[in-house]
Amino acid sequence: MKHTSKALMLVAALAVGACTNADRFDNDPSGGGGAGAGTGQSTGIIPGSANDPTSSAYFQQTVGDRVLFAVDQSTLGPEARATLEGQAQWLLTNPDYLAVIEGHADEQGTREYNLALGARRANAVMEYLISKGVAGSRLKFVSYGKERPIEVCSEEACYAKNRRAVTIISAGLTG
Repeated sequence: MKHTSKALMLVAALAVGACTNADRFDNDPSGGGGAGAGTGQSTGIIPGSANDPTSSAYFQQTVGDRVLFAVDQSTLGPEARATLEGQAQWLLTNPDYLAVIEGHADEQGTREYNLALGARRANAVMEYLISKGVAGSRLKFVSYGKERPIEVCSEEACYAKNRRAVTIISAGLTG
């Protein structure tokens, strides 16, 4: 538990530190290009990094790669739909990426039940993305049931993190 607390504190400190550059998105309403425009200075976007809006790291960290579900449910709640709206928009803007949606369940219940529940969760996410205009040919889903937990313990806090669907992005389309 000590290591988890330290890891969370480190992640929080890094997240706060990453938010210190006020004009990191170069949103200059004057159209002048912001600080350094025309001077040969870099915009600060590192290709492939979490601040590159076309990268899978950006998708994972900024858009959000996972949605959570209630106990024994595969219905999308309002928070899940909001995350999936962002995912759909990102996928529509970045057509060179494919996505695999992983369905997961908590450790309660049988292996077979949780595999089926994970499949229903992943399918719900896939169907939602398709309904928002993402081509079905770019999406696949897989269920891991309870086989790949984020947290392992017999408490509701752990169970809640494991009831999820995760959208994994990969470059795959060419030409």
